Amino acid sequence: MNRRNFLKAAGLGLVAASSPISLSAFDTPTRHTARSGKLNLSFKTYELQLRHSFNLAKSSRTTTPDVQVQIEYDGLIGYGEASMPPYLGESVESVTKFLGMLDLSQFSDPFRIEEIHEYMDSVAPDNRAAKASVDIALHDLTGKIMQQPWYKIWGLNPDKAPDTSFTIGIDTAEVVRQKVDEASPYNVLKVKMGLDNDRELVEVIRSKTDRPICVDANQGWDDKYRALEMCNWLAERNCLFVEQPMPKEMIDETAWLRERSPLPIIADEFLQRLPDVARAAGAYDGINIKLMKSTGMHEAYKMAVLARAMGMKVMLGCMTETSCGVSAASQLAPMVDWADLDGNLLITNDCFDGMKIVNGKVTIPRDRPGIGVLPQMQG
Repeated sequence: MNRRNFLKAAGLGLVAASSPISLSAFDTPTRHTARSGKLNLSFKTYELQLRHSFNLAKSSRTTTPDVQVQIEYDGLIGYGEASMPPYLGESVESVTKFLGMLDLSQFSDPFRIEEIHEYMDSVAPDNRAAKASVDIALHDLTGKIMQQPWYKIWGLNPDKAPDTSFTIGIDTAEVVRQKVDEASPYNVLKVKMGLDNDRELVEVIRSKTDRPICVDANQGWDDKYRALEMCNWLAERNCLFVEQPMPKEMIDETAWLRERSPLPIIADEFLQRLPDVARAAGAYDGINIKLMKSTGMHEAYKMAVLARAMGMKVMLGCMTETSCGVSAASQLAPMVDWADLDGNLLITNDCFDGMKIVNGKVTIPRDRPGIGVLPQMQG
């Protein structure tokens, strides 16, 4: 018996003790004891309710559409999720249509993640969040088969996970002060910018705290001279870096800014999947990897390795997500310089228990295999 088959057999022997109940978003809670030897995909829609209105330079919302995914294999369940903020270009309709097109029952080995990604790309292009939901569920499933968390499978030290930033969205001075008070457990604040009142927003925060900030302009600065002026001004106010200061199409202007800015310039909207990492080099100092853009953990890991090899900084981000998506991302946290894994903290109806923030630091569950989550019922 080879090592992987041995680990599978050992893992399946613990099914009765470790199989979690289904999410309340799924129709019939079961213990899934059938052993089909094939991958069985199921999914349900789920709407994330935000604690505050999420205000960006070019949009505002109070909910985020979401699809929760399960992959069952020989009595074990892997959990995944697709979160769809508007700028991704995906919707509940597009995600459920894509997932409905997949036939994962043709695969008898969940460890063939590369092959399954090739299959998903052959079914339809793009659909990155939809593909991420399958990828996350596969990683959760295979980690459970091996009885190991993914940070350990990747050989990472969880003690090296960084602090997470906590997001302060664009809002009135009164609401910003309230958000800063709510963010007191966190050591770094992330400030959304890109409007005419950017300086006022920072001054309000600085009236409450001197904690480090990082800035996300969400492509809101379309003049390179203004962008450089803002970077110089922010550098004097304990700012760590600026994320996506200019529109993603303005590559030459961003490269100009990077050469002159006292702060690192990080790519977000500019960067989606692995080929974009090489494109970002020269125009950006680093990249922000998000599972919903990268099609999941499989490619996100490759992106982090490539960015490191090219001498770039690495940031790990998220959308507004449940603890399912955020905990999956946290398995990569020991690889990165900065983390922005607060998406589950921004919603009121998290349906999973997973990664925690302890004293501001990303803390990965060490005793849970896979992505480290347990479903919890919602009222």
